[in-house]
Amino acid sequence: REIKLDEFRNIRAVDVNLFIDYCRSYRVEKENEIVVFENTNKTLARKKSSVSVLFKQLYRDELLDKNITDGFDPIRVPKPGEREIKALQDDEVMIMLDAVTTGASLTPKEHQYWEKTRKRDKAILILFLTYGLRLFELQQLNVSSFNFNRGEFKIYRKRDKEAIMPMNKSVTEVLRDYLDNERPSDEKIKEGHHDALFLSLQGRRMTERAIRDLVKKYTSIGLATSRKGGYSPHKLRATAATSLIGRGNSIFDVQALLDHEQVTTTQLYASHKMN
Repeated sequence: REIKLDEFRNIRAVDVNLFIDYCRSYRVEKENEIVVFENTNKTLARKKSSVSVLFKQLYRDELLDKNITDGFDPIRVPKPGEREIKALQDDEVMIMLDAVTTGASLTPKEHQYWEKTRKRDKAILILFLTYGLRLFELQQLNVSSFNFNRGEFKIYRKRDKEAIMPMNKSVTEVLRDYLDNERPSDEKIKEGHHDALFLSLQGRRMTERAIRDLVKKYTSIGLATSRKGGYSPHKLRATAATSLIGRGNSIFDVQALLDHEQVTTTQLYASHKMN
């Protein structure tokens, strides 16, 4: 608010580019220390957008004689679609699945819970890795969603869509193992939760938060990092996509599997695999 209109008129596009470039990394002296600030591409894009909107508005209101935003292009900030794709590598997936199968690398406290939920946990991870399901799609699965005779199951997508998915051998085996040998009996399940596929130890449908924490725990083992450093379920979705594309599957088939509205979204995973 302290900048006068005459000063705005003296600002050129190259000044804005210098500012954005400066914001990548700069130092600020504070009493007895020097603080280094660094901005990500996403932050730089936001700064650039804010300045751009400001100058366009001044030009539209005829407070400035020209719109200098056309000259903002020399400093190019990657678009959000060019963000880094985080996904597990094949060897990390194997370590993660070994942990959920054998209990390896779990703390004593985690091992106590694992003894009671290992078949459930493995089924959850296999479903995420096989179909690239969204978190809410897996959380809403019911026992009645599955038709083992036909080898298929139903999921509820975004935009109130339903989809029928084929079941492969791995998924069929882990689900039958969980349903037959670990899932609580009817008398231990709370009212209104009898059809929920994945249940908590309290006999209720698992919450999205519980599933997210479970995934972060096992992915952190695969990544050999702290529990906080584990991946979210969305990263397992990315893992499924990059794995399928890397094995030669059609990008349009992967698009259909992941329920992407635009194939350009799926292409992000394809370019990541190429890199």
